[in-house]
Amino acid sequence: MGASTLTVPLLTSEAAAVCAKATGLDDPAKKEIAMQLVSSAENSSLDWKAQYKYIEDIGDGRGYTAGIIGFCSGTGDMLDLVELYADRRPGNVLARYLPALREVDGTDSHAGLDPDFPRDWRRAAQDSAFRQAQNDERDRVYFDPAVRRGKADGLRTLGQFAYYDAIVMHGDGTDPTSFRNIRGRALNRARPPAQGGDEVAYLDAFLDARVWAMKQEEAHSDTSRVDTAQRVFLRAGNLDLDPPLDWKVYGDSYHIG
Repeated sequence: MGASTLTVPLLTSEAAAVCAKATGLDDPAKKEIAMQLVSSAENSSLDWKAQYKYIEDIGDGRGYTAGIIGFCSGTGDMLDLVELYADRRPGNVLARYLPALREVDGTDSHAGLDPDFPRDWRRAAQDSAFRQAQNDERDRVYFDPAVRRGKADGLRTLGQFAYYDAIVMHGDGTDPTSFRNIRGRALNRARPPAQGGDEVAYLDAFLDARVWAMKQEEAHSDTSRVDTAQRVFLRAGNLDLDPPLDWKVYGDSYHIG
């Protein structure tokens, strides 16, 4: 993995102090903001809790995209989610789709899912156990790793959110546009605070690398979730992601007071 390895270097006492001060996106109020920011980009709405039932094929080659974080039938995270739900609620309305989800993993195919899977997903979303499973998989796969890595790099809340949003869209696999390789490109240009670098300069480098990654894929080539959202907060010096927050995504304006 080279420069993109997740190994944390030994810190100087000064850098360790920076890390200790790195406040958290995991603060409940900040986490709520994070969910609203992601929902504005993923669902054109701040009401992220209305998205448990969301499901559609957006034509990005990942099959069905669904739920609060965009679990995809073609990338494995939807399969993991439905398996967790089946463990917790045996015989649930989605359990019968597990063989099909295993077959379509890695493809954009709907084989074995159509025509009733979207309807049954929406039915499952009425079950608190399914909503909790979505919350737990979001945290396990995306949110918690992003916050841990951000804190280890000495980043404050905005930086942790930048990591989270990147993992949500790109995953943390080994392909060139994955989160770890976006971070690796940034590390080739700047050092994070934990390595004695300037936080703003590093986040600029990270967002540049994120924009590059987005432009590699037509479905993600609109970079406004970075350009007119995260970059706006960075230029304002709002490294703690404190409200009020005003931003745009895909031309739509949003506000958190």
